[in-house]
Amino acid sequence: MKLSTRIKLSYILVFVIPIIMIVGVAIGSTPLRLRALQQRYDLEMTSYEMLLNPTSMLGHMNASVMKELQQVIEEDPDRLEDTAYLDQINERLAQNSTYILVARENAEVYSGLPAENGEGQKRSAGDGEVDAIFNNSPYHIQMMNIRFTDGSSGELYLLTNINQLIPAMQDYLSRILILAVLILSAMSGLTMFWLYRSIIRPINKLKIAADNITAGNLNVSVTAETEDEIGELCSAFEAMRIKLKSQIEQNMQTEKDSKELISNISHDLKTPMTSIKGYVEGLMDGVADTEEKKERYIRTIYNKVNDMNSLVDELFLFAKLDSNSVTYSFIKLNVSDYFEDCVEELSLDLEAQGVDFGYFNYVDPDVIVIADPEQLKRVINNIIGNSIKYASPDRPPQISLRLSEEEEFIRVEIEDNGKGIAKSELPLVFDRLYRTDASRNSSKGGSGLGLSIAKKIIEEHGGKIWAQSTEGVGTTMIFVLRKVL
Repeated sequence: MKLSTRIKLSYILVFVIPIIMIVGVAIGSTPLRLRALQQRYDLEMTSYEMLLNPTSMLGHMNASVMKELQQVIEEDPDRLEDTAYLDQINERLAQNSTYILVARENAEVYSGLPAENGEGQKRSAGDGEVDAIFNNSPYHIQMMNIRFTDGSSGELYLLTNINQLIPAMQDYLSRILILAVLILSAMSGLTMFWLYRSIIRPINKLKIAADNITAGNLNVSVTAETEDEIGELCSAFEAMRIKLKSQIEQNMQTEKDSKELISNISHDLKTPMTSIKGYVEGLMDGVADTEEKKERYIRTIYNKVNDMNSLVDELFLFAKLDSNSVTYSFIKLNVSDYFEDCVEELSLDLEAQGVDFGYFNYVDPDVIVIADPEQLKRVINNIIGNSIKYASPDRPPQISLRLSEEEEFIRVEIEDNGKGIAKSELPLVFDRLYRTDASRNSSKGGSGLGLSIAKKIIEEHGGKIWAQSTEGVGTTMIFVLRKVL
């Protein structure tokens, strides 16, 4: 669920749903409350207005008593002077905070009002004028005119104490208000808990992970638990953490490789330099006392310098390849034409070295690749140079170059019958300055960079290179290049 949708939903949970619940409870309980009011106050009718404005029900109270008294006035008005009967009526009305008062010629005949000095004691007739009662009491008054049998006139009053009625209605409204507050509090609490689980908790996880990264600990992962914006943020943060960790590990590995490279270079340079120094000292000390020895010493020094020069050149090229500063001249090459030219050039050199060289082309004549011809030739020369260098001393060297075609690639295989490579060392042959001889004996020449340079060049061409080998049988170097379709 998206964060914007969650915020809208939280608004609904906090405001809309509680309002619906409150209105539903109020509407559902109102008929019950009105029915209770009707029974309690003897109402002839009920309406919703009575709940909001309690005074509106005053004119409808004591309906059955009013009807009975009206009948008495019409049929036996003198009965309204019977104190026992009036006490009975007053007792019924007192339950509704209503009291009866009968006056004759504006003087009290009977008063059911509570005495000021104590509840339950009635005022007796003649205690005061009726007007004084009306002026000093918070009552709602219902009046009926009386015509006694002797012809005198009077009034019957029903006085309802407003101060006792309104609190009862306020209590109902207070209950509704308390219920509304409880519903709002409960929904707010649930919403806050939901938001905490879905927003605050993931953010706290992100903060903990960020603190760990700041402290250098990149192993604290952040798992996206939702598919909203917070989840996307967690996923992006986790991707950043993984990439940062990988970059740091790569930098550490690069630093380690650089130290190893410096150590290997020092070793590879020190060996020929030591030889050169020994031969020079031999010349200076007169050890080479014949022209033949001098010439041999000088030629050896010259060869060692050439080896060092080749090593420096290859190191320089590898450094440029490693920093991606080599400029490639990619062009469209016809595979058959290009390799035929290479083979023609290689055949003469290999033949002079006593190598049995075979070329097999299984590619259609019109297959095209995009490549740098000079760099691709360097790859082939490096691979074949390695094959000659590690040829088996037990048999004449043989090298085969095969071209084959796949759906999207051309496949180049260069196979020899040399000493082969141990299975444990096979994944390492493309590492820089790696040699299969642990002592790094340079008697066979070379820098140990040939295959690593070949790998970088092929990868820059968008291809792939790998090796297959069996000890005592030979090695096959394979690389593929993408065809132009």
